[in-house]
Amino acid sequence: MIEFYKKRDFGELLNATFSFFKIHGKNYFKNYFLINGLLLILLVIIFIVGYREIFMQFIGSNTSGQAYFFEQYFAENQEMLIGTGILVFILFLLTMVVTYSYPVLYMKRISETGNANISADQMLADIKKNLSKFLIFFLGLLFVIMPLFLIIFGISYVLIFLLIGFVILMFLLPTFANIVNFVLYDYFHTGRGFFSSLGYAISSQFSYSQPNEKTPYWKYWGATIIIYLIINVIVSIFSFIPVLILFGVTFTQHGAGTNSDNPFSGGLGIVIFMLYGISILVSLVLSNVLYIASGFMYYDSRTDLHRSMSLDEISKIGTNEA
Repeated sequence: MIEFYKKRDFGELLNATFSFFKIHGKNYFKNYFLINGLLLILLVIIFIVGYREIFMQFIGSNTSGQAYFFEQYFAENQEMLIGTGILVFILFLLTMVVTYSYPVLYMKRISETGNANISADQMLADIKKNLSKFLIFFLGLLFVIMPLFLIIFGISYVLIFLLIGFVILMFLLPTFANIVNFVLYDYFHTGRGFFSSLGYAISSQFSYSQPNEKTPYWKYWGATIIIYLIINVIVSIFSFIPVLILFGVTFTQHGAGTNSDNPFSGGLGIVIFMLYGISILVSLVLSNVLYIASGFMYYDSRTDLHRSMSLDEISKIGTNEA
């Protein structure tokens, strides 16, 4: 049994994350796919079919020298494209609800009950119960956090020309990801409102609630960077394969002196976009590792509960001895 509310250093945060999946991974992902699997598959199918069609039209119009063919395609298929866009947005929102809420509520349930045998029905009930909270979080993310981030990101991007902007972005992106995850963890774990959770999420990145403690910023930032790199290396394997196939086919066609046409047409196009779809699916699944790591960071920051947990354990020991 993993101890959740515990102060951890950089290495312990990573170890706790991977130990969590070693112990609870089977139950965690079984429920995850039962709840979210169909939504993920539908999203990937729409991506494969929809984006393949758009790329085919775009490349086909360019190779044929029809400057306005792409614009004509959009004009003739407005209703279909709008309908597809709405469907994608709904699926994306539903997927986002489960993708973000599930790891937070799973850790909340297991840390509070100690029950490792969690069912999909229990998790679905928890998600439905917290749906209104998630919608408030989503609106806050969209209209409060994102505008602030875009302003800071824009300034940092401009400063890239002075080199310092690159350094700022290297620290900004992981910190932003941690703040967003901390907001959701705190909002779901406490009775605080969105803005109070946002305030806690920002302040807890840089200091503990107890005085004279070293800043936790570096271990949070470092753990996020390491996990992000691991995820991207794995995802890149899947996303790089279609690029190799496309380059190989294009080179072969040019070497043979053939003028083909659209590399996205036929079976090859389906294979390329299926591989891209798989890379998106793998990315969404592996993002759970980052969310669980953020959970251990959040529990690390809750030093007020560390003391409470210690006192509870001492009282239990006393009871057992009696």
